[in-house]
Amino acid sequence: MIKLAILASGNGTNAQRISEYFHGNDKIGVDCIIYNKKDAYVAKRAQALGVPAQYFGRADFYENGAVLRFLQERKIDWVILAGFLWLVPEDLLKAYPNRIINIHPALLPKYGGKGMYGHHVHEAVVANKEKESGITIHIVDQYYDKGTTLFQAKCELSDEDTPDTVAEKIHVLEQEYFPKVIEKAVLG
Repeated sequence: MIKLAILASGNGTNAQRISEYFHGNDKIGVDCIIYNKKDAYVAKRAQALGVPAQYFGRADFYENGAVLRFLQERKIDWVILAGFLWLVPEDLLKAYPNRIINIHPALLPKYGGKGMYGHHVHEAVVANKEKESGITIHIVDQYYDKGTTLFQAKCELSDEDTPDTVAEKIHVLEQEYFPKVIEKAVLG
């Protein structure tokens, strides 16, 4: 069984979708969800799904190595970022080379980098009157949104689109494709 750990910072809809997608799978399973905001709703989703969830603060990620130890103790094979907003620390990158996957709510390299997440991305896309947007699923490296692209999906935009309607279109793509791309990448 290939064990996944999901890292999340917020609501957790992608973490829930991934957990549900792999539920009952005999090759891949979500072992745990790690979150970095104490009040993140993803913790409640994890509880409802019966997936172990653990909070870790900034020092646990960047100073004392607690997150890496936790992942190693649980024998995690792949790390999945699902709305996780911090730069992945070097110790995790070294322990999981080319085995950390992220999803970004835009067509990278456009609208990527530090500070470009969630609604900030959709606001920028609308402000620039883009005719399309989409998702990028990529391998994580030491930079925000720079790793090797595994997959992109697009959606058309109109002049009537708002950041909220763009977010809805992106969410549909995330829910449809993220688990499938993870499965393909993990199974090689």
